[in-house]
Amino acid sequence: MRVWVSAAVLILVAAVAWAKEAPSVHSRVWTDKYDRYFRKYTKRYFGPLFDWRWFKAQGIAESGLNPRARSKTGAIGIMQILPSTFREIRKKNPLVKNLRDPEWNIAAGIFYDRHLYRKWDYPVPTRDRLLLAFASYNAGFGAVMRAKKKAGADPPLFERIEPFLPRQARGYVNRILALKQEQKRRRLHGLEKYLAGGHSSSGA
Repeated sequence: MRVWVSAAVLILVAAVAWAKEAPSVHSRVWTDKYDRYFRKYTKRYFGPLFDWRWFKAQGIAESGLNPRARSKTGAIGIMQILPSTFREIRKKNPLVKNLRDPEWNIAAGIFYDRHLYRKWDYPVPTRDRLLLAFASYNAGFGAVMRAKKKAGADPPLFERIEPFLPRQARGYVNRILALKQEQKRRRLHGLEKYLAGGHSSSGA
């Protein structure tokens, strides 16, 4: 029993040490430049236990983390927020100041995610609520509600509603899921490499 506990503690210590060193989600276009904002505002609006990387994946899906991105419809910045939507966000949260500033753009996007997340209340599981919030972010809450009615889904689980969502919204959510899965795979691979390198809590 003591051996198993010691092994578990060693793995936990190694995991914590690796997490401090590990790169965040990355590729040729992804950077860790805005991680502190994703962490900060996820903690503020969703709580300290919520995985901030969901919203980073959303930012990548929206703009490739490009703060200068601008869509044909006029959506701006990393989280691709319309000025009209930003005005509505500011009415609820006046502390969010400048749509073109990366920090406030990320803050506004995550705050809006929370607003949509809360619309999908219990008994909807956390993951389904989040995916429905992402679909609502992309297609609008009304469009997702119409899909829910067509699906006759009660409770409204994402997999039941997904076939009735607009095609663009389906692709958007699946892109976020793929990005999040890739990030998870990279982190696990990095942890395996870290442990295989002979790292231990003793530093030997």
